Amino acid sequence: MESSECSFEEPPSSINQLSAFSFQLSALKKYNSTKAVPKELWNDWRWQLKNRITTLQQLEEIIILTPEEKKGVLASGGRLAMAITPYFASLIDPYNPNCPVRRQAVPRIEESYILPHDMVDPCGEDTHSPVPGLVHRYPDRALLIVTDQCAMYCRYCTRRRMVGAEENVISRDRLEDVYSYLRTNRKIRDVLISGGDPLLLKEEILEGILSNLRRIPNIEIIRLGTRVPVTLPQRIDTSLADMLKKYHPLWMSIHFSHPKEITKDVKRACGLLSDAGIPLGSQTVLLRGINDKPHIMKKLIHELLKMRVRPYYIYQCDPAVGTGHFRTPVSAGINIIEKLRGHTTGYGVPTFVVDAPGGGGKIPVAPVYLISQADGRVTLRNYEGKIFEYYESPKQIRRIDGIKQFRLFDS
Repeated sequence: MESSECSFEEPPSSINQLSAFSFQLSALKKYNSTKAVPKELWNDWRWQLKNRITTLQQLEEIIILTPEEKKGVLASGGRLAMAITPYFASLIDPYNPNCPVRRQAVPRIEESYILPHDMVDPCGEDTHSPVPGLVHRYPDRALLIVTDQCAMYCRYCTRRRMVGAEENVISRDRLEDVYSYLRTNRKIRDVLISGGDPLLLKEEILEGILSNLRRIPNIEIIRLGTRVPVTLPQRIDTSLADMLKKYHPLWMSIHFSHPKEITKDVKRACGLLSDAGIPLGSQTVLLRGINDKPHIMKKLIHELLKMRVRPYYIYQCDPAVGTGHFRTPVSAGINIIEKLRGHTTGYGVPTFVVDAPGGGGKIPVAPVYLISQADGRVTLRNYEGKIFEYYESPKQIRRIDGIKQFRLFDS
């Protein structure tokens, strides 16, 4: 069978590293070998879920772990337990603990550290939940959390307080309460379905939710927030795409983190969704040592655009408990936008936002291009650092000393 696009760094030079490299390649045969895993199983998303790596013993069969990783795995039970699909595991570098895929998937002991200003619920979702399962923070839109299950649990998850413990689906009774609230609050016109990951629901359950939302007159737009096309692209098939396109206007936000995640399987999945008429946007969390360099983010953005995925947001990593080792200074995000604006297509420049701790919503943060503004004259800086002046149109034109001159006058 064709193996997943397993990408490795330059071959190691030392004997110990070479042994680790060979060990990894040998171990991955159980995932990529035709004898071990027939192609039809490897491409079956249910098989991928059933065979996720969830224990230290399983992980040690394919990765040479550091002491920090071993301690992190042993401490990761309960909320946000470890779970890595075989597909996503096949992208992990075996000998480099700083592999961007590995750092997102494998727990480290740093997750047990609590730093000043860490928060259990950094976005204030629980305090903005009028009925269980629904978050109503913005005036015209709401967030519907339908499951606590993900295909792979990202170690920087902002919802680690609720994700991954039981892998349950929202009950019918709770859904009825949600529908009732949405019908009553007619200002809500946009619903984002998230979790966990809604694309892990059985197709008939997800369709039931979509059809019920479509019956509510004030709901104009439905969005799906997902990472499944990245961590479990086998889930995206023609049956799912055909079902989804019945509920337009339907949009999808996909969580990408690094160019290494974009494989032929991911391209196929995004192609199916785009061909179904679903506009795709990417949401990327800024992560220390993973994607906090401008050249890495630019490469990711270019790869996304080639797949018809519009870079939408770069998020400052939320101050969720246990994520301090992932967080960067806000200046890192501003610098990335500085290096993108004017240096690549405008479609490829996302908005960098800080989700205000405690539930204040997304606040855009950008380099300063407006230098000054006074008396109808605006001084601006472009991407090259050059200064330009823009003159605003006057409110009125008057003759001064018999000469027609342009001045700003109050009416």
